[in-house]
Amino acid sequence: MKPISMESYIKKHSQSNPHSNPESIRKALKEAVKSKKNGETCSTCGSTIWALGSAFAGKECFTCITGDTDSSDDYEIREVCW
Repeated sequence: MKPISMESYIKKHSQSNPHSNPESIRKALKEAVKSKKNGETCSTCGSTIWALGSAFAGKECFTCITGDTDSSDDYEIREVCW
């Protein structure tokens, strides 16, 4: 995963989705980051959640959200990237 700051992601998301509400995105991302920091696991397979994806698609891992196993070109919020 490629680390990205929350604010950079919100800006990128808002550019691609002009009708989105940046404050709602920020709130959802903060909640998902908190969940990941608290050790929440994927509701489908039990792996570590993908915070960025979980903010929009429920508390699941990258693979369960996207159906893909290669996350090398995808973003994760920097503060929970390890």
